Amino acid sequence: MSLGQDLAPHLPFLRRYARALTGTQQHGDAYVRATLEAIVAAPGDFPRDVDVRLGLYRTFQRIWGSVNEEGGEGEDGDPQAGIANARLAKITPLSRQALLLTQLEGFTPEDAAYLMDASAAEVEEYVRDAVAEIERQTRADVLIIEDEPIIAMDLETIVRDLGHNVTGVAVTRDEAVAQALAQRPGLVLADIQLADDSSGIDAVKDILAEFAVPVIFITAFPERLLTGERPEPTFLITKPFQRSTVKAAISQALFFDAATIPA
Repeated sequence: MSLGQDLAPHLPFLRRYARALTGTQQHGDAYVRATLEAIVAAPGDFPRDVDVRLGLYRTFQRIWGSVNEEGGEGEDGDPQAGIANARLAKITPLSRQALLLTQLEGFTPEDAAYLMDASAAEVEEYVRDAVAEIERQTRADVLIIEDEPIIAMDLETIVRDLGHNVTGVAVTRDEAVAQALAQRPGLVLADIQLADDSSGIDAVKDILAEFAVPVIFITAFPERLLTGERPEPTFLITKPFQRSTVKAAISQALFFDAATIPA
């Protein structure tokens, strides 16, 4: 099997990580493209002594690190990047990377240490710093769009444990839009398939047509929404999810949101 074939199954999840790290699909996908271009240009440099997924993320981390060491993040006038840069005084890029690599992407501290050129102990410290700082920094009103009662209750508990307020739980497209317009949330957690066979994606499109709000999609099939071929979610959680994964995604989504209220 060729290297390209080996890498293909991991690309949707690298896109997820890159989008969460940068805060936009555009910037995240650009870093992924740069990673693939680097691999194509110098396939002999691809790490062959580790699992192919580790090698892919390692190459991405090298690209990301080289650009951001030069101050390239957010220099294109993008307002979302400007928001993030203002908050980087409070939380370092290394802490954000460690949080996302371990909690969103599921790498062990040892694997994340390899990816970040750090020790496992340093990674664990970065994660603690990231969680502590972000939880102190942000709070929001959250709308949950989820038709499975147990999952909705779990999400509500996680949201409240983080110090946020739940404005409501909607189970259909129409109900979600009505609740969002009645009490504008600062964050939306949205399932893809809803109770009446309506779409959480369509519900979110209707909401975003009225006002801007960060959205985290929750789905059992993330690869279907991470192709890089059309406008797609910036933040995506895979079902079944870990509580720590949801917390990391919420924290990162709010990290890039201008409307988040300092705690």
